[in-house]
Parts: sequence; structure tokens; C-alpha cells
Amino acid sequence: MPQELLLQVSPEIAANDMLLKDHLSKQIKVSINEIQHVSILKRSIDARQKAVKVNLKVLIYLKGEPFQEQKLQLPEYRNVASAQEVIVVGAGPAGLFAALQLIELGLKPIVVERGKDVRGRRRDLKAINVDHLVNEDSNYCFGEGGAGTYSDGKLYTRSKKRGDVTRVLELFVAFGASEDILIDAHPHIGTNKLPQIIQDIREKIIECGGEVLFETRLIDILIKNNEVQGIVTQKGDTILANKLILATGHSARDIFELLDRKKIFIEAKPFALGVRAEHPQSLIDSIQYSCDYRGEFLPPAPYSIVKQVGGRGMYSFCMCPGGVIAPCATSPGEVVTNGWSPSKRDQATANSGIVIELQLEDFEPFAKFGALAGMEFQKSIEQRAWHLAGETQKVPAQRMLDFTQKRVSSDIPKTSYVPGTTSVEMGQVFPEFITQILREGFTEFGKSMRGYLTNEAILHAPESRTSSPVRIPRDPLTYEHLQIKGLYPCGEGAGYAGGIISAAIDGEKCALMIGAILNK
Repeated sequence: MPQELLLQVSPEIAANDMLLKDHLSKQIKVSINEIQHVSILKRSIDARQKAVKVNLKVLIYLKGEPFQEQKLQLPEYRNVASAQEVIVVGAGPAGLFAALQLIELGLKPIVVERGKDVRGRRRDLKAINVDHLVNEDSNYCFGEGGAGTYSDGKLYTRSKKRGDVTRVLELFVAFGASEDILIDAHPHIGTNKLPQIIQDIREKIIECGGEVLFETRLIDILIKNNEVQGIVTQKGDTILANKLILATGHSARDIFELLDRKKIFIEAKPFALGVRAEHPQSLIDSIQYSCDYRGEFLPPAPYSIVKQVGGRGMYSFCMCPGGVIAPCATSPGEVVTNGWSPSKRDQATANSGIVIELQLEDFEPFAKFGALAGMEFQKSIEQRAWHLAGETQKVPAQRMLDFTQKRVSSDIPKTSYVPGTTSVEMGQVFPEFITQILREGFTEFGKSMRGYLTNEAILHAPESRTSSPVRIPRDPLTYEHLQIKGLYPCGEGAGYAGGIISAAIDGEKCALMIGAILNK
């Protein structure tokens, strides 16, 4: 029987197969030649002590013990070309994984995506970065793969209770992701690798008889007697089906407005909002690893920090080691920031959203918008930032220490944010209560992470699309909308997920619920 072992080793040993075998041979007291194979089951970094260690969970196969390298296979997907149809609106992780699950269940998905395919999106990302032009249907948030495709590809989730995380990770591997995502404590595909995986998923959906319609925006939902009948697209086409998975993402404001206009029940939802902070990666490494140089065997260091400030949570969000800051506006006249890392995380800077928890009462000035009050609050800050920074895709920026001391930065160095920055006192961007909490919070962050509070760090504003400002209520057992039969609010946009994995899980769950009804 192979032997399972938990151990802690140096980063060099963890990175070298022969050194690891040698270490294990001494641990279990056998000759190194007796070790046939070592499978790493789990891997994480322990940087709590000055000497950084790597935690490993391994399975050791000795000579004579049966071992066979196994490649993960895709499920047996059926051909569903002639099967009953289900409309899936949105080709992000929720929509794509819902479509795959529908095919497994013998149902035909018709995926409707307002944006372009994953390759076609690149031209529009270049346009927003270089020419400051925002395509409202194709950008960092909209298009095949959703917001996560070109804004990082992080796969870490705390949503273990929501569903089968391992199943989703294994599907990603079967579609071409590195097996490291099954091992690492904080798995990450990388923005450079995720597009090909997304394309392969789409090709599988089409190969099995499903449909994927790009540049096709939903403009109306056909409803009769409180039951879905189909949808209307901006091209004037009508697609009929009585089951609709609505997986449009956290930034599809026109969808929220459509639902509100049709008096389909939605509600305002609290979210978090703040800035995106960029440090030199070498500085974060020195803080986290307690060393001047991290060496060749340690990855760029991440960080995670949470504080209670003024009775509210203030925390790091979507931290990107060795990454860059990206422009994520979805309409002209606004600026929005987000961050991403390539698979190697080899950029010179680290960035993270630093956000504070909002409460429903914060949206009182926008109460006349009803369920859209939070969305309008969000828009007002993005539009104010656009105006302050010069009415292009440049963003307001300030050195971190200057911000805490209410001092306009005399200069802003070039940052990873390609469209550029404008030196602004951040207090002009946000309501006073947000500004005050951020100032106090950064001071507290500096006490926990010595060296973090520095003028080497540049704040970019705003980080405002952390989650949906609207929830589309659904039955907790059936996942169907509380009012409209056949409507399945799904993923981040509906308020039921927070990242690639949890969105994918939610998509699968909605598909399973539909399958349970249609396959009776």
C-alpha cells in the first residue's frame, strides 16, 4: 500500500523531485532507489517563521506497489442537438458550466453571450487600454469566459459548502489546465492560459450539439402568466424555451434595469468598495518572507489582511502577486479598476483591492432608485472618478502615505495601469465615511505588515466591482425565481457566487435543478 505522509520542507526540496525523494527516503528509512514514485496531493507555503517552509501532503509508492499515471478524462457528454432546449444567458463560468452540465443531463443549451468570443475580446481590451475606448458589450467584464478570463483566473474559493470544488477543478484540468490547481492551496490558472481552456469548453458544447451565440445581447424576457416563454435579442430574434438560466455577471446593469422595469422582483444587496493598491513585488516578498530576496524556489508572495475599522470590515480582495492593474469600465463616462496575474506571476508589481463593507443604509441618498440604489451609488463613484482623472480611462491615484496624511502626491510614478493615472486627493472620489475608514485602515494595515504603509505604494480608484449590487431572489431549494417560473438567477450577477469556482458550481446546480424537472 502506498504511504501517505505530511511533511514540511525547504522551498528548494519542494521544487526538486530528486531532493524530495532523498528527503523522503530518510523519513521513512528506505533506500532512495526503493521509491518508485511520489505523488504530491496538497501543497502550501508556511511563511510564519523567518525560515519559510513548504507544507506537503504526499503519497509514496515503493517498488512493487501498483502505480499508474492517470490522466483526467472529460465526462461522457451526449449529443443533444435534438434534445429539449434551455437558454443560458451569459458565457462566464456560471453559464459555461451550466451548459456542460445540461449536456451531461441530455439537454440542449443555447448560450447567449453579449460579448465576443475569447480571442475577439482582445482587440477591445487593447482599445480600452491604449485608446481609452469602452465597448459596452466587449471588455474585461463582458465576453466569452466572463470577468475572470482576462482579470486573473484565480480558482481559490472559501465556498466549500456550496458544492463540489474538486469536480470543477478536475474539469478545468481535463480541458487543459495544469494539474497544479488540484494541489495548490490557492490555485491559479493565469490570464494568459485561461482563454484557450475557455475556447475548448465552447468547442465541446458546440461539438455536442449545443449552441453558442456571440454578440447577442438579451433585451427582453418573454413571460406569460408568470412563466418564462423565451427571450428577445438586440438583433430582433426571438428564442423560445421555458427554462432560462440568467448568468449575466455582476456588471450587467442593463439586465438589472430590465428586471426592475418589468417588475420582476429584485433587491439591493450590500457589496464592498475601495481602491486598488500597488506595491513593488519585491517589497511584499520582503514583508511576507522576512528576507531581502525570496530566491528562485519561492513564488511571488501574496498577502491577505482583514481589519475592523469604525465597525466595518476592511480587507484585501483579489490580491494579484506579480500582476498588473486593468481598466474594467463597462460604459463610457466611468472608470473602474481590477487586477490580474499571468500564470508565472512574473510582473514587477503586486496589487490588491483594498475595500470596505458597505451597508444598505449607505445607499439612502439613492433611495428613489429602489432596488437599484446600490448600483446607482456604485455608478456615482465610478463617474466621479472618471471626471476627476480627466474624463479618459486614466484613474485617480495617490501615494498611500500621502493619502493617510491628506496630502496630494506631488508626482505619481508610472504604474502597471496602462491607460495612466492622475494625481488626485482620494477624498474627492469617495463619500467622507469611506475615505475616513480607508485612511484609518491603511494605518492599521501598516501596523500588521511592517513596511506596507509606504509612499512606494500607489492607490488607484475605484475598486468597485467586487460583487453584484443587486440580488435576484430565488427559492433556496429549487433555485427558481420566487415570482417567475422557469427563471433561474445564477452566479455572481444574481448574488449567489463570488469568483470562478463558486460561479461554476452555481451554474451546475441550476442545471441540475432544471434536469430534475425536465428529465422526470
